[in-house]
Amino acid sequence: MWSGLVRAQGLRFQDSKAPIDQRTSYTVFSGRSPVCSGRLDVEFDLTLYPETKIGYILRVKNGQDRQIYNLFYDGQGDQILFRLNDEGRSSLITASINPRELTDVKWIRMKLTFDLVHDSIGLTINNRSFGVSGVAMSDRCRPVVVFGRSDHIIDVPSFAIRNLSVGDSKRRFFALSESRGEVVHDERGRPVGTVACPIWLINDAYHWRFLTSFSSSEVAGANYNPRTKEFYYFNRDTLFVYDVRSGQKRQHLFSERCPVRLKLGSNFIDAGRGQLYAYEVYDDRPLSESECTVASLDLNTGCWTRESSAQLPMQLHHHGAWFDAEKGQYTLFGGFGNMRYSKTFYTYDLNSHEWSSLGGFGGDSICPRYFSSVGYSRGHDIVYIFGGMGNESGEQVVGRYYFYDLHRVDLSERRITKLWELPWKGDNVVPVRGMVIPDQSSLYTLCYPEVYSDSYLRLYRFSIEDGSYEILGDSIPIRSDKITTNANLYYDATLHSLYATVQEFEEDIRSRLKIYALTFPPITAEELSALSEERSSAGIWIFVGSALCLLSGLGMWYRRHLRMQRLLSAGSEAYTEAVAKNPAGPNSMYLFGDFTVYDRNNRDITYLFSVRLKQMFCLVLQYSDGEGIPSQRLSSLMWPDRPESKTKNIRGVTLNHLRKILGEIDGVELVYSKGCFRLVQTPPFYCDYTRCFELLSSTGGGTRREELARILSRGKFLKSADLPIFDSFKADLEQRLEPSLMAELEQAFDEEDYTEACSLADAVFHIDPLNETALSCLIRSLLRLRRNDEARRRYQKYATEYETVNGQEYPVPFKSF
Repeated sequence: MWSGLVRAQGLRFQDSKAPIDQRTSYTVFSGRSPVCSGRLDVEFDLTLYPETKIGYILRVKNGQDRQIYNLFYDGQGDQILFRLNDEGRSSLITASINPRELTDVKWIRMKLTFDLVHDSIGLTINNRSFGVSGVAMSDRCRPVVVFGRSDHIIDVPSFAIRNLSVGDSKRRFFALSESRGEVVHDERGRPVGTVACPIWLINDAYHWRFLTSFSSSEVAGANYNPRTKEFYYFNRDTLFVYDVRSGQKRQHLFSERCPVRLKLGSNFIDAGRGQLYAYEVYDDRPLSESECTVASLDLNTGCWTRESSAQLPMQLHHHGAWFDAEKGQYTLFGGFGNMRYSKTFYTYDLNSHEWSSLGGFGGDSICPRYFSSVGYSRGHDIVYIFGGMGNESGEQVVGRYYFYDLHRVDLSERRITKLWELPWKGDNVVPVRGMVIPDQSSLYTLCYPEVYSDSYLRLYRFSIEDGSYEILGDSIPIRSDKITTNANLYYDATLHSLYATVQEFEEDIRSRLKIYALTFPPITAEELSALSEERSSAGIWIFVGSALCLLSGLGMWYRRHLRMQRLLSAGSEAYTEAVAKNPAGPNSMYLFGDFTVYDRNNRDITYLFSVRLKQMFCLVLQYSDGEGIPSQRLSSLMWPDRPESKTKNIRGVTLNHLRKILGEIDGVELVYSKGCFRLVQTPPFYCDYTRCFELLSSTGGGTRREELARILSRGKFLKSADLPIFDSFKADLEQRLEPSLMAELEQAFDEEDYTEACSLADAVFHIDPLNETALSCLIRSLLRLRRNDEARRRYQKYATEYETVNGQEYPVPFKSF
């Protein structure tokens, strides 16, 4: 249904702010490069990030005549410069680009053309061409193309690439749509290149990225300006600004206070005029001469202008709205106030400065409601209204129910049409105010179950035609205790991004705004998982196909055998990566490294675990060795700022959520006995934490030690969980693990099992980064494995960490090992 959407693929490079060995390096052909005759084209999409604005984009080496060319980028000045250099000799091309040309361009099309016959090189940047001739080159080349860090070239800027093609008349194409791993595949799924320290952009189409936050001690409002690419968060005294392109924050103190007495912080933006309008539809207190209900802020000067003192007859919490810039009209629909739900359309006219009801609609009726999502299709003068809560009478005392329907409001024909209504399954949810309509086939909005204090937002894509839907991306946490708490969704077509804001209020006055981003078009969890499965399947079919070729012609066995070895050496890495991501198979959970969970169908369901659910699971697991964790103890750890009497309900809701998710996994159950909660684990469930201690308490040789090293090689225990609630769990594990781990390490070294000794030494460093015994075993093991360069690098890394912590140089020289 959604197959027409383009994947948000690409490869982002870790720049010079990262340690040298963590900067990204992408070798396009990790095996033998193809021969190019007459010409070589390297074409790709490029996007630039603001963090590091200087460094090398790529290098092109000709293995036959040892010529090397590099493309250097400098964005620190008034102009963006790209220099193509004959490395170590001279600069061949200097291309100067005005940054304003790229203001609304996220991806720049780059093309390097080496005319090997006519000895000329061309550089094309977004259809602007630069060139140089008289460059002596061979008519044929076997190019080695490396992006980012390469040999001694370690200055890497902040950039990303996608849609790469390399070759002569026969090009190899690389979409760079991988989601994990270090193997890069071509358009046919064959493993061709390798990349160190990659950041795969497809993940940004699934995982919401936290961008920044603001807080205000007074009532505040928030909005996004698609023209300036800025978020605004304002109260009566201050305007806070966040630029999504540069990542920079700034604030402006008003010379005069906002004349609107903010209660909900409602506002809208007229981007064309550079105006932000703050409004309150209802105020039960008299206004002073200096106050009003609608005021405009000039976003260029920072000055407020009083526009109107008109009010509506009732407050309208969680109303929907849209703005028609051509008519200069802002229209509200729905809302809740004075114990009633509304179904009236109210329009504020920027020219008359008055509110009026918008009526005269024929067709279907819309029940009174609030929490509706509203979207405006400017080209068709049509408004879509989705969902909400309310009832037919509009009276709150009657009770309310949830709507999962879509209405189309044709403003030119003054006609309302109910397009569909869904039979909803699962938890009831309400949508946010903002709706995104990128085309006439689908709409996007965020929905969440507002009845939970600690809730979560999910992105939904609905078909406008029939209401079929998909849930996209992972979740965004929201604390929805206060009716003033709200969230919103924005879309910037030029930046190919969705933005979500979450504004959480405390006591209806103080609030905190959080801003998140998701690459557009977003993808589902199944699509993200399928990307890795496609790659692993490709590796398997390459293996099978190659085996058949071996059997098909015994007379050509030797030549085909050699070809197989080359192919398998590249393909095995991709296959190993696919298997290594979940060696335990279905019904498994990993706590070392990244918290990861697989259900009975071997589907990655990590996204179902919110931060709160991870906390609860780990707390119960920590106490499951004994009788479990008492309910009061669980509440005091999870909600330390609340009395136990007020946590019973939220504790029950959270536990039910956890039980529901664990129901997707065989062999693990959350039980309540004798006033305590604990986890009961039986086969086929696998937990690396549990298995780790089983191995430590058992006896055995290399196989046992190898499995232990594999568990610990995933990374630090609860690596991404830095909250204080996990400190005791981590400390308890480290206290139990370190002595046994040291004994295993020394035994592996004594038995000359140097590979496992290296893995176990790394595991010790996760607990104690300055453990000298682990360093000694690691360096000596690497030297005995003849990995001398790595031994020196690991020694230097340790020495640097030692000096940082202790303020003096590490006294033991490398030669002592």
